[in-house]
Amino acid sequence: MSHGFERICSDSQDLGGVHSLVMDRLRTNLKHSEVTAKLIRVFYDVYNELGHGFLESTYRDAMVVALEEAGLRADREFPVPVWFRGRKVGQYFADFVVDNAMLLELKAVRTRELAHEAQLLHYLRATDIEVGLLLNFGLRPQFRRPLCDNERKKIRGNPCESVAKVLA
Repeated sequence: MSHGFERICSDSQDLGGVHSLVMDRLRTNLKHSEVTAKLIRVFYDVYNELGHGFLESTYRDAMVVALEEAGLRADREFPVPVWFRGRKVGQYFADFVVDNAMLLELKAVRTRELAHEAQLLHYLRATDIEVGLLLNFGLRPQFRRPLCDNERKKIRGNPCESVAKVLA
């Protein structure tokens, strides 16, 4: 089935094209780099097979199948509680947590927006997970990989304490 774009193969060592450029830039010293590389391959595989134009739920269901086939454990609808001064004030759900290491948020919009990245960053700040991956199944595949180190999250632990003092 033709979707008006060239197929990007990710099941061989010579990934070719754009996918190769993406994978070459992925440094192996990054946190969870192996999981990240697998997730990006799965993302492109799903995008190549389905193309763009489906609802986010369709891509989410396809990702479940593809992640399982890639040997990755993905927990769907991962709860993200929001706490304020010791009280739970909100509850959100990230699309996936993969291998207990990365939050995965899917979008099926024309183009990625800052609000989507902010959503994932908020999820990272509200959990102990430090790495996320935002995947957009839009007109062209897009992804972002934000990081929020747990050390940086501690600054928010006591809002009365000076940030400068915590960083010193």
